[in-house]
Amino acid sequence: MGSIAGNYGACIFVAVLLILSNMPCEAQLSSSFYDNTCPKAVSTIRTATRKAVSRERRMAASLIRLHFHDCFVQGCDASILLDDSSSIQSEKNAPNNLNSVRGYEVIDDVKSQVESICPGIVSCADILAVAARDASVAVGGPTWTVKLGRRDSTTSGLSQVSSNLPSFRDSLDRLISLFGSKGLSTRDMVALSGSHTIGQARCVTFRDRIYNNGTDIDAGFASTRRRRCPADNGDGDNNLAALDLVTPNSFDNNYFKNLIQKKGLLQSDQVLFSGGSTDSIVSEYSKNRKTFSSDFASAMVKMGDIEPLTGAAGEIREFCNAIN
Repeated sequence: MGSIAGNYGACIFVAVLLILSNMPCEAQLSSSFYDNTCPKAVSTIRTATRKAVSRERRMAASLIRLHFHDCFVQGCDASILLDDSSSIQSEKNAPNNLNSVRGYEVIDDVKSQVESICPGIVSCADILAVAARDASVAVGGPTWTVKLGRRDSTTSGLSQVSSNLPSFRDSLDRLISLFGSKGLSTRDMVALSGSHTIGQARCVTFRDRIYNNGTDIDAGFASTRRRRCPADNGDGDNNLAALDLVTPNSFDNNYFKNLIQKKGLLQSDQVLFSGGSTDSIVSEYSKNRKTFSSDFASAMVKMGDIEPLTGAAGEIREFCNAIN
């Protein structure tokens, strides 16, 4: 009887193993993903990113924004890096990205360096995620543990850009809804908006606010911004202004202090402190830089989890601007 029972138990065990082996397995992102296959990947990305930011401080904001614009369209799959080709209509040409999103050449350079030590191992999507973190640190911002293991898309999401990326004209309700659709809370949205404590915006994105919004903008601030942003459409559209006039190259919480003073450059910034549900979060961040930094780091990790390609999906591109 003992032998029969033992054989029966063994059969059940084998059956369970067979069932489990045939169940679909979704690969999970992990901070140690390249520890064995490319142990110097993360340090190589960090060094190259720091050099890029040291050459141009503005690049820190650009790299964070590049990761954001990638993740919100088709997930964090490096689709934004693809150039036009016979099979690709590039996301770079969408109005939200054209003449606005930048830093592509930095990612191409980082990819080249990583390929030289570990060919075909590290995805462009992961490089974007790590570079965004390292860019934050390079200008005094928070750090966080980047989860890795994303793969690169073989398709572009050009048709999805306008409906998935926030606009400088968006209302608070629209922003909350859009971020919510990506699995990000209202608090995440406000924290991520705080990345506007660095970087610059084009005149075309804030012209209406500084000329036509007399009640929700500081008069002196508006006057200062008009100096390099003429009222006539088309004239000076690409002239740049710092999103944070006070400390434009330092990652701090001054952005939130600006909003309380009605000195948000973009309308989509100022709506975060305009009598709505996010006023209390803005006030909290304006008083506590540590809380903002912690929440920003957490939100960046969550954003990096938006619909990644893993396992056998997608590919590892040899060059970030083209499919293999």
